[in-house]
Amino acid sequence: MPFWAQILIGLALGVLLGWIARSQDLSWLVTTLEKVGGTFVGLLKLAVAPLVFFAILVSITNLRKVNNAARLASRTLLWFMITSLIAVAIGLAIGLVTNPGAGTGLSPADGEAPEKTGSWIDFLTGIVPTDVITPFTELNVLQIVFMAAVAGIAALQLGEKAQPILTLSESVLELLQKALWWVIRLAPIGTVGLIGNAIATYGWNLIGKYATFTVDIYVGCLIVLFGVYPALLATVAKVGPVQFFKGAWPAIQLAFVSRSSVGTMPLTQKVTERLGVPKEYASFAVPFGATTKMDGCAAIYPAIAAIFVAQIFDVPLGVGDYLLIAFVSVVGSAATAGLTGATVMLTLTLSTLGLPMEGVGLLLAIDPILDMIRTATNVAGQALIPVIVASREKILDREKYDAVHASPVDETPEPKDARPVPATV
Repeated sequence: MPFWAQILIGLALGVLLGWIARSQDLSWLVTTLEKVGGTFVGLLKLAVAPLVFFAILVSITNLRKVNNAARLASRTLLWFMITSLIAVAIGLAIGLVTNPGAGTGLSPADGEAPEKTGSWIDFLTGIVPTDVITPFTELNVLQIVFMAAVAGIAALQLGEKAQPILTLSESVLELLQKALWWVIRLAPIGTVGLIGNAIATYGWNLIGKYATFTVDIYVGCLIVLFGVYPALLATVAKVGPVQFFKGAWPAIQLAFVSRSSVGTMPLTQKVTERLGVPKEYASFAVPFGATTKMDGCAAIYPAIAAIFVAQIFDVPLGVGDYLLIAFVSVVGSAATAGLTGATVMLTLTLSTLGLPMEGVGLLLAIDPILDMIRTATNVAGQALIPVIVASREKILDREKYDAVHASPVDETPEPKDARPVPATV
């Protein structure tokens, strides 16, 4: 059975079991769904810290195999910023048109300040770790990325002397990715638990209270996912959008269910390579994107959420505030770090605008439902940018792109007559 069909069955079964658990008040079923979903996410997160470290380290050193590596890296970052600006503009437009905070029945008294908040000082000073152990034990992905980047650049400077370390790092990365493939194959079962628990815990009443806000987030993400991205593929990359979604869909599905860009990273990298992006470049762009490219969590969501919170607390926003939201979305997106949820990014946005932190508490209950579409949008963007850059730099294998199949979860070997893609520009 195709992987996408397994996921759809898991979604349907999860909704059914969640509805039964809630309507019949079956606490044992709620607990079971929670444990199944929690175990799946826990398995994904188990390898996050070492996966990010070795993926970033190896991805930086792999750039030495590509001509004009600096050009590729800068173009990748540029397109990250361009698409983030487009996404935040769409989020702001939707929020201004729909007024998501109006008529909800919510008040400032319903909000509660989060225990941890993001600020620019914390963001900037928090990049550099105080020791090498804590970032791994506390899963501070941003600090892990910093250490991996330093190690990767140092390895490039050392040259041949660092080869034993690079060989070990590549082996460890392959080991972690192999283990994560086993977890990914459990996604249909994890889907049952995650979706079922969400329905059983929150029901439809909560969604009704946040109806406009929920619809806004989903509509904004879907516009970016099925409007902006296909337009960029057709006009900028000059490739067929249908082929992109055919190839990338398994990663988008897994992201929707797992709500973790980093957990989906091995699958995202595989579908990106199968879309014709050279492995040397994809191994840099995808891990880089999994920790910094967040159109859903860091652009659309904070834009609409800031308008929502401002309306609940009756705080007027001006043109300068909207420009600040755009700035935070582009510069501060690394604060989300590819993990489940976007609370850090939201608190960073609210603190920059001077909005009450209690607004975060208003949105925490609905966050798991919103995070599914946000993460799916994130991961689609993480596969999109390498395709665009590779196409514009003329290193995209268009024959491979046009022939991509829709279920790349299986680890079938490449055909013997497959031609390597020259890593040149």
